Amino acid sequence: MRRLDGRTIVVTGGSSGLGRAMCLAFAREGAHVVVGDVRRDPREGGEPTDALIAAAGGSARFVQADVRAMADVDALVAAALELGGRLDVMVPNAVLAGPHSKGLLETSEDDWNAMLDVGLTGVFRCCQSAARTMLEQEPIGEARGRLILISSQHGMVGTPGHVAYCAIKGGIVNLARQLAVDFARRGILVNAIAPGKILTAPLDEPDTQEVLDYSHARTPFPRLGQPRDVANAAVFLASDESSYISGTNLLVDGGWMAF
Repeated sequence: MRRLDGRTIVVTGGSSGLGRAMCLAFAREGAHVVVGDVRRDPREGGEPTDALIAAAGGSARFVQADVRAMADVDALVAAALELGGRLDVMVPNAVLAGPHSKGLLETSEDDWNAMLDVGLTGVFRCCQSAARTMLEQEPIGEARGRLILISSQHGMVGTPGHVAYCAIKGGIVNLARQLAVDFARRGILVNAIAPGKILTAPLDEPDTQEVLDYSHARTPFPRLGQPRDVANAAVFLASDESSYISGTNLLVDGGWMAF
């Protein structure tokens, strides 16, 4: 029996990058997967995530959704109920960075609001909608449901020139703790995953050599992270193997934060 047989999981930002890797890993372990994103085609190229899952014999549905709209988030939860009859895991992974991510003096109020609306308030919307549904369903094993948030090592340290991003990720770390405290007795487990440097950049936006050199120098492990490293951690936190783990911020960083 696979670890997630019969479970239903929603992943926002599921078309590309870490979200795509998590969706594929969840499906390999038997889960029904709702792939939520503003676009279906992956930024790194290739077949859509839901199409790959279906081609491998898995169960998936793509839902075009923007986490800035509560109605879109509720539609993701509704799709999970239609696909699998319940919502077992919500992974609010969508984030906005790119040109909006700057230093304090260069960050406009529009930049700040845009990043927070997706990267932190969007996570709040996903958690709220998911929790409402999870509280109404019967537990499987010891859990009615699980929330897996995506933080970062940059939520615990400062990164020059990325004031909003670091603030968002720091907020996610403590949001996971707060929700774990609030909902553990009600059967919802809440954790975060903090990736280190993961090689996910699309082909049209490659990392600079300077960024790669710094990341190698900062990471004790002899390689940088791959999307599968984060996906494997997400599968663990989504499974019954993690039933006594809640409120943690799991580092998947090759030792970055230990150095």
